Order: sequence, then structure tokens, then C-alpha cells
Amino acid sequence: MTVEADGLSLPGELAIPEQAIGVVVFAHGSGSSRRSPRNVRVAERLRAEGLGTLLFDLLTDDEAGDRGKVFDIGLLARRLEEAVGWLRGERAARQLPIAFFGASTGAAAALVAAAHLRADVAAVVSRGGRPDLAGDALEAVTAPTLLIVGGADLQVLELNRQAQGRLRCETRLEIVSGATHLFEEPGALERVAELAAGWFADHVD
Repeated sequence: MTVEADGLSLPGELAIPEQAIGVVVFAHGSGSSRRSPRNVRVAERLRAEGLGTLLFDLLTDDEAGDRGKVFDIGLLARRLEEAVGWLRGERAARQLPIAFFGASTGAAAALVAAAHLRADVAAVVSRGGRPDLAGDALEAVTAPTLLIVGGADLQVLELNRQAQGRLRCETRLEIVSGATHLFEEPGALERVAELAAGWFADHVD
């Protein structure tokens, strides 16, 4: 299907299991798309836990080649916010709580969108994210936020610690031992999916 956001029709995939407890909107990182193999694997785990998932392209093909657009957190956040509005028009998702799962720059966009939408977002999970790029919006986030970082991703880990210090909502930092930025090590991505599923189960209701 296509997600109507920011005056564009963006390709997306919405999957909602029976008796879903909520819907998780994915915000992929720079240079990625709705087909990100890591996000697809996490989404499969979330659906197994009774959560719907929406994976969609935040940028058009032309925009994805523009580094200015790739790192335009305000643009990405606006499209996430409008995707939430679009979801509310879908019968299967209309009454379900909505949460965000963001990776890399997508995590910053998810946090900015959560700061704007406030109570309309039940929870946020960041995977190897750059929450620091959310800037002053961090202090306005009210959704419980889980930051997941690889233990070997030292620079991003420090940026997440600094960002966590600015968050005023319920927050937790989980470090996946030995994992690098893309969580390519054996078992690392499975641990991400487990942590995310648990966070959403505890906070999406």
C-alpha cells in the first residue's frame, strides 16, 4: 500500500495480526528503506508478539540520494507524524496504540515526532540510533523510550548516554555486549528484537 504523507504517496507495508495490541511504525536510518533486512527481522518478531507493524519509505528514490534530505530530521519527523495520521484512517489500526521503532537517523526523527505527538505515541525504541540529533526535542518527549546500542559501537554509545541525560520521560539504555553498529554479530539482532518486544509489551496498551 502507499502511505500518504507530506503530499507524497510513499510505498509501505502494513501488517496487523489478529487481536493486535498496538502498531509499531518503523523509521529506518540513512541509506535504508522499508526493505531494511534488520528492521524486517525485528518486525517479524514484533508481529509474533501481537504487534502490528508499518514499514514505509520515509524518502522517495530521488530524495534518498540527497544527503541533505537523508539527514533532515525535521523532514523525516514530519513524515512520521503524517504517517500516524494516515494510520488513524485505516480501519484495522484506528483504535490501536501507536509506537515508534527508529534506527540510526530514524531514531532521531522518531523522537522528534514523539515530542510533537506526545500522548499519541505510546512508546519509542531506538536501535543503534542517533537520539542526539533530536536536539531540544529530547526534553519534550513523554513516551517511554528504550535506547539499544551495541557495546562495541563506542561513539554512538556515548552519544546515547548524553541524550539519555536530556530525556525527561521514562527511559532505559540497553547495551548489547560485543555488538557493533549494525548488530551483525551472531545473536545480536535477536537480542534487539527481544528487548524491543518486551518494551512495547510493557508500554503499549
